[in-house]
Amino acid sequence: MKYVIVSGGVISGIGKGVLASSTGMLLKTLGLRVTSIKIDPYLNIDAGTMSPLEHGECFVLDDGGEVDLDLGNYERYLGISLTRDHNITTGKIYSHVIEKERKGDYLGKTVQVVPHITNAIQEWIERVSRIPVDNSGLEPDVCIIELGGTVGDIESAPFVEALRQFQFRVGIDNFALIHVSLVPVIHGEQKTKPTQAAIKDLRSLGLMPDMIGCRCSTLLEKPTTDKIAMFCHVGVNQVLAIHDVNSTYHVPLLLKEQKMIQYLTKRLKLDELNITSDMKLKGESLFNSWAKLTTQHDRSYETVTIAIVGKYTNLHDSYLSVIKSLEHSAMRCSKKLEIVWVESSDLEPDTEVSNKANFHKAWQLVCRADGILVPGGFGSRGIEGMINAAKWARENNIPYLGVCLGLQVAVIEFSRNVLGIKNANSREFLPELEEDQSAVIYMPEIDKEKMGGTMRLGLRPTIFQENIDKDSTIKRLYGGDDKVYERHRHRYEINLNFIEGCEKNGLQFVGKDEFGQRMEILELDNHPYFVATQYHPEYVSKVLDPSRPFLGLVAAASGCLDSILEQDLRKTTHDF
Repeated sequence: MKYVIVSGGVISGIGKGVLASSTGMLLKTLGLRVTSIKIDPYLNIDAGTMSPLEHGECFVLDDGGEVDLDLGNYERYLGISLTRDHNITTGKIYSHVIEKERKGDYLGKTVQVVPHITNAIQEWIERVSRIPVDNSGLEPDVCIIELGGTVGDIESAPFVEALRQFQFRVGIDNFALIHVSLVPVIHGEQKTKPTQAAIKDLRSLGLMPDMIGCRCSTLLEKPTTDKIAMFCHVGVNQVLAIHDVNSTYHVPLLLKEQKMIQYLTKRLKLDELNITSDMKLKGESLFNSWAKLTTQHDRSYETVTIAIVGKYTNLHDSYLSVIKSLEHSAMRCSKKLEIVWVESSDLEPDTEVSNKANFHKAWQLVCRADGILVPGGFGSRGIEGMINAAKWARENNIPYLGVCLGLQVAVIEFSRNVLGIKNANSREFLPELEEDQSAVIYMPEIDKEKMGGTMRLGLRPTIFQENIDKDSTIKRLYGGDDKVYERHRHRYEINLNFIEGCEKNGLQFVGKDEFGQRMEILELDNHPYFVATQYHPEYVSKVLDPSRPFLGLVAAASGCLDSILEQDLRKTTHDF
């Protein structure tokens, strides 16, 4: 097993996740099987109880793991399916060690950070890195490990020490470190001192960088590269210049141009691994497809505008998988994507006087959009605005996609304005609501006391109903499959008492769970594209294989839905 560590210095949020994903993708183009691990040095067991406005979205895996959003990057770039154990947190490690101590597994010894915590980290990495993550069922060849946070922070100290020990545990030929640092531009001059200081800190902790990824807003100048190489004790070919590009999908191409793969091949002796000719051909095909897609996207001039009507719009990373799914779909449709962000509470007519300007601006954005998307969320704030957006899309034939909460508000809106149930709502927002007005109810098996890991989570089947129209757009987008598997994250569901009235009036529940009791997909009759899903299709979207509900939204909004439906849309394995 070969290990490539990606760490960061100077500041957090510098792009380690994209660099780690891009590195893994390039290694995969050699024909290697690649996996990824994300280390998050916080005490939470997982990301499930963290606010999207503080930490960005909570990404959900096949096994129901609620994890850091960077695992979404890995899956999208590498075409793999990870597990909850691929996200290591301080909380998980300490819980594991304390549980062993309570059982007496340490035979009465004093339990300490070194060696017990650091050993637990290393053992976790070795165990998880060998889990098959693609359809081959084989052990990966390379594991990319991203160390979250900033090297030097007290929170990450045990992990840094564990990795220092780990390089000797696995052998120097099997361990490479890429350190990402910031090169700020001040008064037109690229400054190298922050990077020099970051590398000095890294070395003082016992880790030597094999490559330095220099993040800069502009192209890195040669004198800057030479200076960093000289003062950081690396060769010029070990300094990666990573400047701002049109999209993150260009980063693998940027790294390939700088011969990153040649260096890592030599450093880790990758050419000694047993790579079959079929694997090499598959890798070459992956790179060609990637390069073709990004090049075509650069040449796209027609724009499609999608309004995201959400409640966490102040931090766009709250909807990172939604954004990426829209990007993947726009690339497939050869369109430039323009996202307009609409805070759902701004669409509510009883907005305070001080926010009247926001009210008019928000409605102007919604009315001008080619398509409307209402994503998932929790809590009552802004719900009426989402309902208003769904109503606008339904009545004005604007392509609409609702995800999770977006499905629930679509049913509430339809119940109010078509079925005539004026006070229809969800028991999430009004717990004491009467049964005949509760369009959305609490799922009976869900724990109402414990919040972490208690929702309906992970990969589950959705069955297309036999009585649906054979021309159902969403079923055709799924390639005509009778059953699809998608990832879920919800506590509430549609009240079965509302189904008959909705379907008699044209709102069809075309997809249900395997027992026929939970509404998974709705589709409105006689509408260009009005679809909503209880599951989160954005979690399985890949760069080269867009999520089908998102592809339908973007295609309908672009006016090319018919041509997309004419393509071979049979569900792929996501294995590039």
